[in-house]
Amino acid sequence: MPAQDGMSIGDSRRLTAGVLNMLRGEDAPADSRRWAAICTGSGHCIPVCAYGVNPRFMLAMARLAQAAGKPPEARRQDGFSRFGAMTTGVRVLSRLQLSPELLARFRTEDEADAELTFYTGCNLLKTPHIALLCFDILDALGVRYRVTGGPSACCGVLQFRAGDISTSGRVAGRTLQRLSAGPVLSWCPTCQIQLSEVVTNGMDMQPFLIFLAARLDQLRPLLTRRVEKRVGLHEHPGAAGVTEAARAILEAIPGLEFTDLEQPRLGWMCTSLAGVPEIKRDAHRAQLEAAEAASVTTLAGIYHACHRELCSHERDWPFEVVNFLELVGESMGLYRPDLFKRMKLMQDVDAILADAAPMIAAHGLDLEEARNVVLSELLGEQPLPMGRA
Repeated sequence: MPAQDGMSIGDSRRLTAGVLNMLRGEDAPADSRRWAAICTGSGHCIPVCAYGVNPRFMLAMARLAQAAGKPPEARRQDGFSRFGAMTTGVRVLSRLQLSPELLARFRTEDEADAELTFYTGCNLLKTPHIALLCFDILDALGVRYRVTGGPSACCGVLQFRAGDISTSGRVAGRTLQRLSAGPVLSWCPTCQIQLSEVVTNGMDMQPFLIFLAARLDQLRPLLTRRVEKRVGLHEHPGAAGVTEAARAILEAIPGLEFTDLEQPRLGWMCTSLAGVPEIKRDAHRAQLEAAEAASVTTLAGIYHACHRELCSHERDWPFEVVNFLELVGESMGLYRPDLFKRMKLMQDVDAILADAAPMIAAHGLDLEEARNVVLSELLGEQPLPMGRA
């Protein structure tokens, strides 16, 4: 990240000593504070440290120490505001896309004979077709599972970032109790890192794609349909092994040609680059330009947040933008419509609300609230502006 930011590392011992000062609540030089601020959680640093320190965790705690400098009530209010906005966005956007019957698939914690728990996290429900494809693939593999997630099973990261550590701990603790009934598959890398690295030291939680890649011999016979596409992958390395798993799964699809776009591997998901917006915009544009230069037919992302930010660019570039599980589903004969992308490509709040009118009525949504969420959470989430200028 220092190279991406144009920051001079200089004396690395002095830089690290400054971060340790931050952890003690003491003054630190500006370059140490900047290093902590620009960390996007890629995790490249973890295997490099000869002392066994996890620098990603160290920098997360340094940012927490900085946030803790605010008055407690301000921290609580900040965390409350972040959580409230997320809850509203998840509730409204999921209901604009899911019938009550499909929404019920995200609340199956009472499955007594389940082998494992699929933990969605919160924001995956904004792009529910991705989660539904996960469920469909597990069904095809004959795996028995329960589902938990949504704001009532939050990992506590929003309160943590606000510096409200006591509320964050309570929220995460309740979620850990709900996940204690056996093996857990995660989707969201933010939840994976927060629960297994920050809240606990190595909770037994496995990313879904690593689980799936480990069962590639079972999956391969189900990939019966050819997918004649040239595919580039939008990658993030933060959750170790997930990118490699996604590539292995894609390369098992008959007819599919995988193309390495050779882009910098930053962060654990696009949202982890929120603190460096210029770097994020440059990375998105470079990704789109590299995909065009490679003549791909498809730019495939892995995570839900990345899909929300990139899918609308399909309008302006000569390739489709999909979640890579859509390609897996295509080969398996499974299909879940990407209603989030359909709405975002409209780029018109009135058209979106008119199109979603049956769902608004079915769920009894407040029209003004739905309008505000579409404007802020759907159309407003556009780090790289539309168009090619």
